[in-house]
Amino acid sequence: MSTPTILLVEDDGPLRTLTARALRQSGFNVLTAATGAEMWVTLREGPVSLVVLDVMLPGTSGFDLFRRLRRESDVPVIFISARGSEEDRVLGLELGADDYLAKPFSTRELAARVSAVLRRGGSSTGTDTPAPDGVADGRMPDAILFDGWTLSMARRELRSPTGAMVDLTGAEFDLLATFLAYPQRVLGRERLIELSRARLGDSSDRSVDVLVSRLRRKLQGEGAEPPIVTVRGVGYMFKAEVTRA
Repeated sequence: MSTPTILLVEDDGPLRTLTARALRQSGFNVLTAATGAEMWVTLREGPVSLVVLDVMLPGTSGFDLFRRLRRESDVPVIFISARGSEEDRVLGLELGADDYLAKPFSTRELAARVSAVLRRGGSSTGTDTPAPDGVADGRMPDAILFDGWTLSMARRELRSPTGAMVDLTGAEFDLLATFLAYPQRVLGRERLIELSRARLGDSSDRSVDVLVSRLRRKLQGEGAEPPIVTVRGVGYMFKAEVTRA
């Protein structure tokens, strides 16, 4: 298995050097960029496994860079920023980032979060997803069906009832797989974080709600209600019937 290549986009020179060194010591190949322009040049030179993207960059903000990046690539992205308010974390997640880490942060924590996002995005076996009811050997079947939708665990793909591919971030995929593993059961926010292995921060903030809201919008069929319902004061439940192929 090849060593993952991380692109670190950070304009603070000393912090960039320190963070890159720590990621290399954790076993990653690390490329660096100080500006958005340097980021695009590096991305064109070869594929990267994940981008660690500072929000407060000179010129174009990390949020704007992310919007453009998502039009061209689905590479996983972790935001880092001195702006650690709930509003900024929620905005980052709403845009579709895989994680958001506020400065100052532990380089060990960043390395752990990078590893977690790569596991979510790179798994081809589904081993990081809990086995659904009725699967005695603990292995997740490849095709999971609900309301005409099809989720492939091996390819980490979601297809709508019309056959169209629906883009999901790593966190959205893991959340949906968790709901499908526990259909018709009420799951609290803390339990969702635990089951999906999602690094969403403290469950008392809006991070889980934002992720559920994003997933609901993507599962919204024409004239149909999304299958995820809110159980007031408790959490969420996936109400659709789930079958496995």
